[in-house]
Amino acid sequence: MGQQYQEILEKHKTFIEAQKIFFVGTATEDSRVNISPKGMDSFRVLGGNRVIWLNVTGSGNETAAHVQRCPRMTVMFSAFEGKPVIMRLYGTAKVIHKNDSEWSELYSKFEPIAGARQIFDMQVEMLQTSCGMAVPYFEYVGERELLRDWAVKQGDEGLKKYWAKKNQATIDGLSTSIVELNT
Repeated sequence: MGQQYQEILEKHKTFIEAQKIFFVGTATEDSRVNISPKGMDSFRVLGGNRVIWLNVTGSGNETAAHVQRCPRMTVMFSAFEGKPVIMRLYGTAKVIHKNDSEWSELYSKFEPIAGARQIFDMQVEMLQTSCGMAVPYFEYVGERELLRDWAVKQGDEGLKKYWAKKNQATIDGLSTSIVELNT
């Protein structure tokens, strides 16, 4: 049976910290809904109603463009081992770029990673759990190092060129402003 909470309790934080993957959902009023899988130890609970996650360079940049226009965000965790649980965090987020004053403080909460481009700072308005009994078991084997290795090979200048070429607009043509906000 699903339950709703107005804040992240210690038992929820423990569950979140044990997960290896999470999913982020965003959309504007007139864009496609985007759902992105995330990993790489990139999620932190900062309090009962605040979480952050580090976003690294990828093939698109939908989440940042959506949040800059419509700050709604849903983050979902799902247990793939142990007790079946699905947990969703509902709230509003803002995008923190390297040029923003909060970047250094928030980035220090993560291990440095090549390709880091944004941090999402989310105010959690509601946490909901549900059973997850239909979610299959999966075995965690390890992290893929492909994205990290690619970002190291690109270097700072190569990443900026990639952002300019591939991360400036969403599939719906919305601007992400990534180049001017990260240089």
